[in-house]
Amino acid sequence: MIRERAYPVEPWHVRETRLDMDVLAQSESVFALSNGHVGLRGNLDEGEPHGLPGTYLNSFYELRPLPYAEAGYGFPESGQTIVNVTNGKLIRLLVDDEPLDVRYGELLAHERILDMRAGTLHRELHWRSPAGREVKVRSTRLVSFTQRSVAAISYEVEAVDGPLRLIVQSELVANESLPAQSKDPRVAAVLESPLLAEEELTTPDGGQLIHRTKVSGLRVAAAMEHEVHGPDHTTIESEGYQDWVRTTIACVLKPGEKLRVIKYLTYSWSSRRSLPALRDQVGAALAGARLDGWDGLHREQRNYLDAFWDASDVLVEGDPEVQQAVRFGLFHVLQAGARAEQRPISAKGLTGPGYDGHAFWDTEMFVLPVLTYTQPSAVRSALQWRHSTLDSARERAETLNLRGAAFPWRTIEGPESSGYWPAGTAAFHIAADIADAVRRYVMVTGDTQMEREIGLELLVETARLWRSIGHHDRHGRFHIDGVTGPDEYTAVKNDNVYTNLMAQRNLLAAADVVMRYRDEAFHLGVTDEEAASWRDAATSMHVPYDDELDVHQQVEGFTRLQEWDFTHTPAEKYPLLLHYPYFELYRKQVVKQADLVLAMHWRGDAFTPEEKVRNFLYYERRTVRDSSLSACTQSVLAAEVGHPELAHTYLREAALMDLHDLNENTRDGVHMASLAGAWLALVSGFGGLRDHDGGLSFAPRLSSRLSRLEFSLQWRGLALRVDVRPHQTTYSLRHGGPDDVVELRHHDQLLRVTCDEPVTVPVPPADPSGPAPEQPPGRSPLLRLPEREQ
Repeated sequence: MIRERAYPVEPWHVRETRLDMDVLAQSESVFALSNGHVGLRGNLDEGEPHGLPGTYLNSFYELRPLPYAEAGYGFPESGQTIVNVTNGKLIRLLVDDEPLDVRYGELLAHERILDMRAGTLHRELHWRSPAGREVKVRSTRLVSFTQRSVAAISYEVEAVDGPLRLIVQSELVANESLPAQSKDPRVAAVLESPLLAEEELTTPDGGQLIHRTKVSGLRVAAAMEHEVHGPDHTTIESEGYQDWVRTTIACVLKPGEKLRVIKYLTYSWSSRRSLPALRDQVGAALAGARLDGWDGLHREQRNYLDAFWDASDVLVEGDPEVQQAVRFGLFHVLQAGARAEQRPISAKGLTGPGYDGHAFWDTEMFVLPVLTYTQPSAVRSALQWRHSTLDSARERAETLNLRGAAFPWRTIEGPESSGYWPAGTAAFHIAADIADAVRRYVMVTGDTQMEREIGLELLVETARLWRSIGHHDRHGRFHIDGVTGPDEYTAVKNDNVYTNLMAQRNLLAAADVVMRYRDEAFHLGVTDEEAASWRDAATSMHVPYDDELDVHQQVEGFTRLQEWDFTHTPAEKYPLLLHYPYFELYRKQVVKQADLVLAMHWRGDAFTPEEKVRNFLYYERRTVRDSSLSACTQSVLAAEVGHPELAHTYLREAALMDLHDLNENTRDGVHMASLAGAWLALVSGFGGLRDHDGGLSFAPRLSSRLSRLEFSLQWRGLALRVDVRPHQTTYSLRHGGPDDVVELRHHDQLLRVTCDEPVTVPVPPADPSGPAPEQPPGRSPLLRLPEREQ
C-alpha cells in the first residue's frame, strides 16, 4: 500500500518527491498518460527498474483459452487480453560508459510531477555515477489529446561537475519480458512474446516496427523520430532488428552544457488494413508531430485541457486531499475516453493490465454519467462502440435461448470473455445499464440523431432481452428470475431490485422511443403489440419487499437468509471471495458492493424518502465493500438520507482509492469507476444531482468539513454552474445567449436560470438524521476525516 500522503497535497499536481522502490508499480499506474487510444504507463525513462512495463493501444488484444474444470453448454471458449505493445518510452543514458540506473551510484534528487492542467508527466533527477560523475536529467512526456496517434518526450541531460561523454540510446522494443500474469500455463504461453515481427525499418534519426499478434491476427505499427539539440560533433545513428530499433546519440558535454532530445512516437493498429497502409499511417502521424514540434504539441495539449477544465472542474473547499483527488480522477477519466473513438473504456483505462483490459458495466454506470455531463462527445463514441458489438450480443442471446441482445459481462471487442457464469452471464443488468446510458446521453445533449441511428436499436434489443428473460406469474406480476445483480456475493437469484427497476426504465424508454421513430422501428420489426408488451411488463414489474422488517429485499427472500458472522471474521479474511467458497457467500446476508443502495441512487424515483432511510440502515450493516465500486454509491445515499459526515468519509475512500492504493492492487492500473465515483459522490451526493424525470434536480447539502462545492455541467449545449455554500446555492449559466434558459428543481422549488440572471436560493435545513448507520465490524470506511487543524 502507498503510505499516506506519499504525494504532497496540491490542487493541480500529483508530485512524487522521492523514488520509493516498494511502490514503483503503483506509481507507474498513477503517473500513466493516455488519450483513450494510446496509453503509456509511468515507467522510468531508462526502463529499469520497473514494476510493470506497459504500452497499450485501445482494443489491441490477443485471444487466450478460458480454463474450465468442467465445461458446460454456452460457456465462452476463449477470452481476450490486452497486449503490451511496442515500448517507445525507453531512453537509456550512459555517462562515461556507466548506465544511468537509480539502483546504482547515488540518487541525489528525484522528482516526478503529473501536471493535470498541462497534461504532462515531468521528471527531474540528479544522479552521481559509481565513478563519481554527476548529471542532471529533465524529461517531460505527453500523450497528445489533439493528435490521436502521437506521444512525445523531451529529454534533457546537463553535465554538472566536468566534461562527460554521454550516450543516449532511444529505442522501440517489442515483446518485452513481463511478470507472470496467469497461473494457467496455456494462457501464459499465449501471452509470452505475443507479437510476430513483420517489418523493421531504420532511418538516420529513427525507425519503425510492424508486428501482428499470433492468434487474433491484429497488426500494430510503431514509429519514432528524434530532434537533437547538442554541442558540435554530436553524432546520430540508428540500427534495427525484428523486435527492436535503436537510435544512438553521442556527444561530449562540458560543465553546464546540455543535450536535448525530442522523441516523437506514433502508433497505429488494425485488424483489416494492410501492412503498407499502417506503415504510411504512422509515418504521416510522425510528419504531423514534426510539423507542430514539441512546443506546438505542448501548447495544443494545454489549450485542450484549459477548455476541459473550464467546462468540467470541481472546486472543493475544506478538504484539500479531496480537491486534489477529484481532479486526479477527472483527469484519468478524460484520458480513458477522450480519443477512444468507438472503442471501449475499460475498467483500468489504458493504465495497466488489470482485468485483462476488459470493459465492464462500470463504464455505463460510473464513468459515462460523469462524461455525459462533462465531455459528452466521448459518451457518444462509447455508445457507438456498444452498438458496433450488437451482432455479438445477439449471437450470445441466441446461444442462451433468448431474444434481443445479451451484452457481455467483460469484453474488449464484443464476445463474452468471462469464464465464471454466475457473475458473468447471469449479470444481465448490463443491458439496462447500457440503455440508461443512452437515455441519459440523449436527455443531456438533445442529440436526436444519435437516438435515431444508434440509441433506438440499443433500446429495442435490450427491451426484447428483458421481455424474453422475464415472465408474468398467475397474478400478472412480472418477474426476472435467476440473475445476478451488482452484488456478486448474491448470485443467480430471483427479482434483484436493481435489475428489475433498471429493466423497467429500459422497457419504458424503448416503448417511448419507437413511438418517436415509427419508420425506423418498423424496419427493426417492432410492432405495436410488442411495444405494448414492454409497457405491460414495466407496469407490472415485481419489486420484493419485506413487510415485517419494512425494507426492500435486495433479491426475493434476501432478508430471510442466514446472517453472516461478521464478528468472528478476522480482518485478514477480506476480501471474502479470496477466503471463502462462493457457496458460503451466495446463501447468506453479506453484500460485496452496493446493490439495493445503488438502485436507490439511479432509480431513486421508485422509493419514498422513508424507504431510503430504512433501506440504507439495513444494508449498511451488511455491506463489506470488497469492491472499489461501493464507497462512492454509499457516499451518495448517505448524503441523501441525512448522514453527511459518513458521506464524506466514503467520498474520501472513493477519491483516494489509487493515490493511497487502498485495495492494494493499483499496480495493475487505476480504478476508473472509483475515480469517476469521486465526482459522483460530490456532485450527486453533496450536490444532490438527479435526472430521473428527464430534467435536472438538485438537493445540495454539505458536510461540516466542506465550506464550498462548485461544479459545472453541460446541459443541452449550455454550461450550468452550481455553487454550493453551507446555507445557500447559486445557479448560473455561462457562454449562452439572452434567450437561453435552464429549468431545474432545487429541493422542491422550480427555478429558471438564464445567463443574465443567476439564481441564489437558501439551502433548507436538514431533517433529523436518525440513528447513526453501522457497518459490519472491521469494515468502517477506510479513510477517516483528518483531525481538524487547531
